[in-house]
Amino acid sequence: MNKKMMNAFKVLGSIALLSQCVMSGNLLAQTTAVSTTQKMPALSAPMQVTVDRISADSMRGHLSFLASDLLEGRATPSRGLDLAAEYIAAQFRVIGLEPAVNDSYFQTADWNVLKRDLPRRPGTPAPAADAEPQPPVIVRNVIGVLRGSDPVLRDSYILVTAHYDHIGMKPNAEGDKIFNGANDDASGTVSVIELAKVFAQMKERPKRSIVFMTFFGEERGLVGSRYYGKNPVFPIEKTIAGINIEQVGRTDDSEGSQVASVAVTGFDFSDVGAIIKLAGDKTGIKVWKHAKNSDDYFGRSDNQAIADQGVPAHTISVAYAFPDYHGLGDEANKIDYDNMAKVNRAVAVAIEQIANSKDAPKWDEKNPKTAKYVDAWKQRNAGK
Repeated sequence: MNKKMMNAFKVLGSIALLSQCVMSGNLLAQTTAVSTTQKMPALSAPMQVTVDRISADSMRGHLSFLASDLLEGRATPSRGLDLAAEYIAAQFRVIGLEPAVNDSYFQTADWNVLKRDLPRRPGTPAPAADAEPQPPVIVRNVIGVLRGSDPVLRDSYILVTAHYDHIGMKPNAEGDKIFNGANDDASGTVSVIELAKVFAQMKERPKRSIVFMTFFGEERGLVGSRYYGKNPVFPIEKTIAGINIEQVGRTDDSEGSQVASVAVTGFDFSDVGAIIKLAGDKTGIKVWKHAKNSDDYFGRSDNQAIADQGVPAHTISVAYAFPDYHGLGDEANKIDYDNMAKVNRAVAVAIEQIANSKDAPKWDEKNPKTAKYVDAWKQRNAGK
């Protein structure tokens, strides 16, 4: 065993210890959150307890690891991406989520196969076939499920997602060469972990099942989410909505500060936008449609791959553009953790509303921009 392999095993071995430390810290953080969060009488008592448990300190602990130099920018594929996947799976296990793929939290794929279909610039030739068969390079979506409490509705699913990869390193750079990707999208990844934790702690779970999932390969062209869309772990025809979380940690949007504010891509494409807006009203968060970016960015994050299957799926973001986007300065010390907790309280309320409603969200068929999603939705519901 060479020195690099020994170091890798040491790191993996320390992940479990780090996970326990973070979760232990969460207990204190939850107590602090309950005492400082303003009470919101519009929420039911159980949901009030749930949103009060969302902790800025808990997310800070997770993000400080996922956006650390140790993970070397989490490129797809890379050693750092593998360490991130192991860490997320460890959190899902501690939280008590059910493994989604047999007894595993990993949906695996071979990057050597997937890379043949990566998006290419016009005129760029397809990569030549390898002369010799290549050993598999395994990449993984990390998936856990919280089963619903209703005997019928528990067989329908809501996806809560984020991508955990970033763009890696500048190999020949002097000084800082690691793109840590704290906001893009460690912020979304730790939000998924935190939301999973607080829903798992509810005495009575929501009626529908909630799938918590983090994707590989978003930065390479939505590869992980497209792989899931083509190879769903849970039946697409029983998947009723998706909320994807991206760039929710930075408030210094290029158009001005976005405190207590979150935008939704494709805001009026389906009922989901209005549901998140209502949740924001209940929790003191402005939920809005950006005049240009809301529609333009609908196809630029992992919600697109799920929407292509006919599922009403949208991405929420605090900042569409920020000073360190895909830059070396996107680091953990620039995250507004308190604001991120506020945003996730609104997301939690939206998830609970969808999960407990007898009616599934629907596309707005009058909006011409939804035509292909409506067609896919009708095809997947044909014969129901």
